[in-house]
Amino acid sequence: MVYLPESAISLVVSWLKVRGDAPGALLCPIRKGGEVQLRQMCPDAVLKIVRRRAKQAGVESFSPHDFRRTFCSDLLDVGVDIVTVQKLAGHASPVTTAKYDRRGEETKRLAVQKLGF
Repeated sequence: MVYLPESAISLVVSWLKVRGDAPGALLCPIRKGGEVQLRQMCPDAVLKIVRRRAKQAGVESFSPHDFRRTFCSDLLDVGVDIVTVQKLAGHASPVTTAKYDRRGEETKRLAVQKLGF
């Protein structure tokens, strides 16, 4: 099961208008002439595309795992509990998920402010 934010659904729908709704890989290669090939791409092909786009965007250092780390960190940043993030990431333990937590001291300070005495 894959969950998407509402804002991403229209993007997927737009892509499916280009790709078509035939069964097959969601992300697939497009030939230079614009022909969509309904087949899976190998991991190396995906990595090559992502690295090329990262370079175009001016991102110097990048690995595909950065997507996973950013996904987990962004969910934690907006207040999603660590167990839910753990389940979304497919981690066996919240200890693994906690390694992705990049929030600093300000988050801890704000958390304590939610308590009332």
